Amino acid sequence: MNLILFGPPGAGKGTQAQFLVDVYKIPQISTGDMLRAAVKNQTPLGLKAQEIMSQGGLVSDEIVLGIVEERLAQEDCRNGFVLDGFPRTIPQADALALLLQRAGRAIEHVVSLEVDTDEIVKRLSGRRSCPACGKGYHLTYDAPKQAGVCDICGAVLVQRNDDREDTVRNRLHVYDQQTAPLKGFYRTRHLLREIPGMGPIAEVQQRIAAALAV
Repeated sequence: MNLILFGPPGAGKGTQAQFLVDVYKIPQISTGDMLRAAVKNQTPLGLKAQEIMSQGGLVSDEIVLGIVEERLAQEDCRNGFVLDGFPRTIPQADALALLLQRAGRAIEHVVSLEVDTDEIVKRLSGRRSCPACGKGYHLTYDAPKQAGVCDICGAVLVQRNDDREDTVRNRLHVYDQQTAPLKGFYRTRHLLREIPGMGPIAEVQQRIAAALAV
């Protein structure tokens, strides 16, 4: 099964991606992982990407698509894949469709996890972590026994800068701007599966499985 997975920060995309990997026995593929692997393996495209990134530039769509094509041609993708973080633009989506068409393949479903903005803000802004031992907490769902103090080592808990409410809301705004056109693109092609991401993890997984069984 050939899938694309969308989801804003805090929607549980990592958990649901692993569910798809486990159920369908297909790899999760992210552009970041692919770029790092291509650079590490010193492939021709990886070398090009490394040169651009070392100069502080953005890797072109042409190079990213070439790396995607190389990755999807590998044996573990023979029965499908979960694309995570790609495509990000309509031109990338068009190019991906052509790339897959050349290989006699196509995207079958685009899974979009939908979670209310206020719920995501609550999930992310409530996170705290221990700078000493690394243990994580949540003010609502997994609070420490003593407010602001790590249960294990007694260190004062901290909040990551990108978990602050204003930062979270800005990240969600950027995500909505980037993905709204892509959702429309795949909706018109009858590929978009909008999955409510609220509730227990198992219930969300059941919704995804039901949508993909259509």
